[in-house]
Amino acid sequence: RRAQKQKKGNDMAGASKRVLQAKQKKFNSNIHKRGMVDINSSTKDKEKFTVGPVVLAFFIFVVIGSSLLQMIRTLQTGKP
Repeated sequence: RRAQKQKKGNDMAGASKRVLQAKQKKFNSNIHKRGMVDINSSTKDKEKFTVGPVVLAFFIFVVIGSSLLQMIRTLQTGKP
C-alpha cells in the first residue's frame, strides 16, 4: 500500500507540473498580445445609445412639463 500511495503522489506532482507548464505557456503567449486593441471594437461602443429612447422621452417630458407648469403658475400669480 505504501508503494501505491507514493506512486499516486508522484503522479499528482507530475500532473501539476504539466498543468503549470501549460499555464506558463499560455501566459507567455498572451504577454505579447496585451495592449493590442482592435480599432473597430471601440467604435461599436460609441455608436450605441447609453440611454434608451423611452428613458430619454420620459426625461424630456418631465423637464418640459415642469417648465410649462412653472410658467403657467408664474403667469397666474404674477410672482416668480
